[in-house]
Amino acid sequence: MSFGPERVAIQHALDRVCSRWLCDLTPATAEAIRYALLGEGKRLRAILLLEAYRACGGTADASDLAASIEVVHAYSLVHDDLPCMDDDDMRRGRPTVHKVHGVVAATAAGLAMVPLAARSAWHAAKALGLSDAVAGDVVRELMEASGGGGMIGGQLLDLEAEGAAMSLESLERVHRLKTGALIRASVTLGARAAMAPEGRRHALDRYGASIGLAFQIADDVLDVTATTDELGKTAGRDLDLQKSTYPALLGVEGAIQRAVALVEDGCAALQAEGLLTPPLEQLARFIVERRS
Repeated sequence: MSFGPERVAIQHALDRVCSRWLCDLTPATAEAIRYALLGEGKRLRAILLLEAYRACGGTADASDLAASIEVVHAYSLVHDDLPCMDDDDMRRGRPTVHKVHGVVAATAAGLAMVPLAARSAWHAAKALGLSDAVAGDVVRELMEASGGGGMIGGQLLDLEAEGAAMSLESLERVHRLKTGALIRASVTLGARAAMAPEGRRHALDRYGASIGLAFQIADDVLDVTATTDELGKTAGRDLDLQKSTYPALLGVEGAIQRAVALVEDGCAALQAEGLLTPPLEQLARFIVERRS
């Protein structure tokens, strides 16, 4: 995946988030947030928002809104790595936030990043010329994807399932929330920011849901087929934590086939609405081809 100009624009937007909003926080919390936000990353979710926005006719610079998605994603990684969660030492090829800044600062940083994302999303939506009502819808959708009915709820279900055997249906329910909800929101927020009609938003919602689940399946495959250096995080953690995974249920090849089928379904939904731009197709294929 390249998207060099988009990644640069998103990095600058994250710099602006830090410059604008961290001055009211304690230095320890602010530094932990900077470490979490400004390190290396693919910026997949933010790029998905930008490309969905463009596919729906958006012409302004939506990088500040895209950055708000990255704030939520970075928060989830900070808390996911804590000792009370997955207890991981490596993320994106470097020590995790709590290993560098301590558990207290990392925990506080994650908590502070939730309202930070909401604040950033509101101001970014208004800067795009959206009304108060639509800007409010943007913030609401982002928070719903992040909260108990989305990412956080899925994380809780995932923790509760450690050491227990899960059916494929149950596993997919967990990951449509834990991983899929934020990826799904990335594309639907792009459509909403472009004021896309309902039919286009529905197609992008289906695309986001499909590739969001495919992303988690491919992640499970990599956990058992790639090295720590290749992943940038500790390999084999799913087995160590006794998690149910797609390779365990379907085998590696079966899991890859399921991910491919989901990507095809998502792309078909966009094709039917004339929204399957080369970037959105490339992003969907990258999830399977690069990550598996």
